[in-house]
Amino acid sequence: MLVSVVERTREIGIRKALGASPKVILMQLVTESLVLTVTGGIIGSLTGVAASMFVCHQQDWAFTLSAPALLLAMGVSILIGVFAGGYPALKAAKLDPIEALQYE
Repeated sequence: MLVSVVERTREIGIRKALGASPKVILMQLVTESLVLTVTGGIIGSLTGVAASMFVCHQQDWAFTLSAPALLLAMGVSILIGVFAGGYPALKAAKLDPIEALQYE
């Protein structure tokens, strides 16, 4: 997310110059971060379940799916996403529009 904010500095500067409030910019970037982490968490969980099923099938082991473990994994993914997206979002919300437009 930090790279995304740095690459989009001019876009954020234009939005601020046109009147976007820091709250709007903050919410956009945090929402973007949440969408990415939830998507990654779902893909990772599905991949983990599929790999576990495959290994259990190959080894003739019993496969059990733990709902609390899946929820914990998704929760950790979302928590990391909020923290990893929160700092760059705060930084972007505090950008001065003039400095952001001059950024290269």
